[in-house]
Amino acid sequence: MKICPLIIALLGSLFISVSAKTPEQKGDEIAKKMENANNGYIGEESDMEMILIDAHGSRVERLMKGNIMEVKKDGDKSISTFLNPRDVKGTKMLTWSHKEKDDDQWLYLPSLKRVKRINSSSKSSSFMGSEFSFEDLGSQEREKFTYKLLTEKKVNGLDSWVLERKPKTKSGYTKQIVVISKKYMNPLSIEYYDRKNELLKKAEFSGYKKYTVKGKTLFRASKIHMKNKQTKKESIFEWKNRKIGVSQKSRNFTKRSLK
Repeated sequence: MKICPLIIALLGSLFISVSAKTPEQKGDEIAKKMENANNGYIGEESDMEMILIDAHGSRVERLMKGNIMEVKKDGDKSISTFLNPRDVKGTKMLTWSHKEKDDDQWLYLPSLKRVKRINSSSKSSSFMGSEFSFEDLGSQEREKFTYKLLTEKKVNGLDSWVLERKPKTKSGYTKQIVVISKKYMNPLSIEYYDRKNELLKKAEFSGYKKYTVKGKTLFRASKIHMKNKQTKKESIFEWKNRKIGVSQKSRNFTKRSLK
């Protein structure tokens, strides 16, 4: 059986078009896959522990309560409340994430009994003395970055992609190198480069757990360990009693609710 030369030519051009995708196109496709894999969780609530570790190894532990509401066609809304120790008890942070424009963030300080808005110039500042910035805790929406696939490799036995992503808007970082697990469709690590394009810190994600929401399987890390490579300080976020698929009420994510 002879194959028509025209069909051969069409198949050849199809192969070329598929194989000729740029690293940027491949990176953007992976980012879209991640987004689709993580959508549909509805909302969540959890207990959290934040541990601050200084360069000498001294530790400070703080307990928090977290709630997140998924928002269709925009970024999600989240609120974190400090439960103890006494010096931070009652402090709250509210974030309205957005897909393209800057996130809206507010911090309620019980000692002053007032709500402070986090402006764009403060996004790279430390959140409550930790190695996490307000920017880290804000939106990680796909539309806010450009992507480039650097390589594929195994990390901790898991098939992974390594992406470079660069912020499109004002940021404390010039770029981030993200290692993404193909199984979890979430990061295993993120390296953050400062405005001098030098490695500032690295976040390691571990303890992934599986959740099911309306028949869809979702994975979430139960621990993020942030290590500042320049100051040698570290911070850890750890989730406990996490529930995914929780319906939330919009009125609990307003500036008024902070007070």
